[in-house]
Amino acid sequence: MTTLHDSERKKALILRLKRVEGQLRGIQQLIETDADCEKVAQQLAAARKALDKSFYAMVGCVITQGDVPADDVADMLSRFS
Repeated sequence: MTTLHDSERKKALILRLKRVEGQLRGIQQLIETDADCEKVAQQLAAARKALDKSFYAMVGCVITQGDVPADDVADMLSRFS
């Protein structure tokens, strides 16, 4: 069974979230220094995409576990996507 408790999966997710955290700090710095709005928007989009990848990795974990019926996974995707 594959779970979030698998050390490699857990490590990868933590690293991905730490990168997102760094991106968010960078965005805050851009805003504080009155950076160009387009540059801020570009960085926000990149952070959002990184969070989306984290979310889909978790959905993959749910699917791999096989504990959740396909309809429930589809419902989760529609609710959180």
